[in-house]
Amino acid sequence: MPSVALLSAFTHHVTTTAVMLPITLDLSRERKLPASKLLMPMSFAASLGTTITIIGAPAFLIASTVLQQSGRSGLGIFSIAPIGLSLTVAGTLFVLWIGRFLLPTHKGGDDPTRHFRLEDYLTEIVVSKDSPFAGKTVSEIKSDETYHFTVAGIIRKGKRVRGSLRNETLKEKDVLVVRTTPEELVSIRKHEDLDLHPVKLYGQTKKIEEKEKENEDDDGSDLFVQAVVAPRSDLAGRTLSDIDFHRRYGAIVVGLWRKDGWLDQEMSKVKLRANDVLVLEGDEEALARVSNDQAFLMLVPFHAEPKLHGKAWLAGAIMLATILLAAFNLVTIEMAALTGAAAVVLTGCISPNQAYRAIDARIFVFIAGAIPLGTAMQKTGTANLVAGWLQHAVGGWPERAVLLLLFAVVAVITQFMSDSATTALFAPVAVALASALGRPPEPYVVTVAMASVVAFLTPIGHHGNLLVYGPGRYQFSDFVKVGTPLTVICALIVVLIAPLIWRG
Repeated sequence: MPSVALLSAFTHHVTTTAVMLPITLDLSRERKLPASKLLMPMSFAASLGTTITIIGAPAFLIASTVLQQSGRSGLGIFSIAPIGLSLTVAGTLFVLWIGRFLLPTHKGGDDPTRHFRLEDYLTEIVVSKDSPFAGKTVSEIKSDETYHFTVAGIIRKGKRVRGSLRNETLKEKDVLVVRTTPEELVSIRKHEDLDLHPVKLYGQTKKIEEKEKENEDDDGSDLFVQAVVAPRSDLAGRTLSDIDFHRRYGAIVVGLWRKDGWLDQEMSKVKLRANDVLVLEGDEEALARVSNDQAFLMLVPFHAEPKLHGKAWLAGAIMLATILLAAFNLVTIEMAALTGAAAVVLTGCISPNQAYRAIDARIFVFIAGAIPLGTAMQKTGTANLVAGWLQHAVGGWPERAVLLLLFAVVAVITQFMSDSATTALFAPVAVALASALGRPPEPYVVTVAMASVVAFLTPIGHHGNLLVYGPGRYQFSDFVKVGTPLTVICALIVVLIAPLIWRG
């Protein structure tokens, strides 16, 4: 939970939940733990982590804007960190000591992110003169974290190398038979010093040559397509050599996937079966021939993002620099974020196409609409009107009791509205209420934002909860049972700490 929380402190909690979902399901299978015992705490931790920085959730950015509109200085990037870290620690301890006994015991369902996703493709890499593998042993390649594939065999001078491969030193023109992931397959194809054996054998296709000339192929995700061998296909029982696939269709088979069985021989000698998946590279004419052949069931896209080896440290350094720029007020948060985004593109950590695809326009449009909504509530007097009613109702109450009531109201409302919308609606009310009570507005506005983010009363309050609802086979009451006491704990922590941070 702390690990997930730290990740979501700088990334939207839904993104963190989506990334961690398959990892958590794998952990549950490996450790033979019910997925329902892990997925809900993981989702809760992702939401708790967004309260560590104001860039973790749009609600805090809206809260900061509302404060600035009221004449205050706004929120610093780590100004809410004492509350967020306390919530993360308390949430983790609650799950460890109490929540785990309330969590249901359900076997995990299928991971929705893995529908139509295949793993363990068979492909071949030729060891060229400039290859980083030349002169190395298989064990040395395996220990190198740069590459992520399993060597299943070595072909040398057309013959299979027998015996243990672990200490076998690779030579020029050796062919490695490897099993790898879709991302690594695309990465190998785009690596300047690595050559896929089928491509080396038959030459680069016109499609790739044109893309390289036009410099359009930024990420490699559209290099390949997949063809499924149809049941009762005339290709079944025949090898790619028997078929003479390249001559017949004009496309190159660069990878092969099979549902059952360990493929460890060169692709040209694998006898095809129905439902085998061939990864193809070819121009439109060649792929059209494949598509029109009844031997294949269908053509499907090859979804994979290439991994840019050696860029992880650079991306992490840019992220850290971005945070430090904003934390020490060297530039505004907005300028720091834009600078960091530009830096990861200019340094090649991601391509321009990947950057554009990563933009969720809905969030920006929503925030752009939510901020004027808060302004409208202030200008029209609606916020003052509601604040007046609240002031009349809580007259004479201690400040923390007022904040607790405000937290409770927002926590219920946010179950039916997004956290950003709830904050945009109630933050101006919180400012007006604080003004009427003669108190600083920051504790009130932050309480509203916190309540909208960490109210776990139902599974529909946060999209991250909906992501784990199916795979964890949860019921609606499971979230009520575990989330309600956790929400109460969060409310108490927020109303205790917020007034201490902003005293005057």
